[in-house]
Amino acid sequence: MTGDETTAGEARAAYARYVAERGRAERGEITWGELAEAFFTEDAVFVDPAWGRSEGRAEIARFFDASMRGLDGWTFPEEVTVAEGDRVMSLWWNRLPGAGPDGRPHQAPGMSLLHYAGGGRFSYELDVLNMAEVGEVIGAAGWAPAAGFAMPPAAPVRDPSPPESSGSPAGG
Repeated sequence: MTGDETTAGEARAAYARYVAERGRAERGEITWGELAEAFFTEDAVFVDPAWGRSEGRAEIARFFDASMRGLDGWTFPEEVTVAEGDRVMSLWWNRLPGAGPDGRPHQAPGMSLLHYAGGGRFSYELDVLNMAEVGEVIGAAGWAPAAGFAMPPAAPVRDPSPPESSGSPAGG
């Protein structure tokens, strides 16, 4: 196995653990902040399409806790995950509770790019999704947020560059 294949295997395994723990957060068994604490480096960057850029593990934990409040019943099942070197790409679903008249779930796709930093942690995550489509799915589902729901900031910073320490150029 080459070094790239070994790293890709480690990255994929770390991501599988991240997804399993994300499931625990969805079920309320751990906080979303605990998920961030367990899987991101101290200087990590997370970029969300609605909430913008969060820098540092502590800020990512605060963002996770704030952004997920009131999304009771939402899940984020994986569709496809690919790892190459220290990069992980994932297609997943924003799945709301319930189903449509045809029995299919109310859901919209999302994609993530993560940089694996070693030691089971990630230094970067960029989530991409069509917020208009998410809004349409919410409307079709008749979903309303639970208590504590927080709106994203009005003018978030959406700079997608990875942290300097990742050794990757923006877009790389």
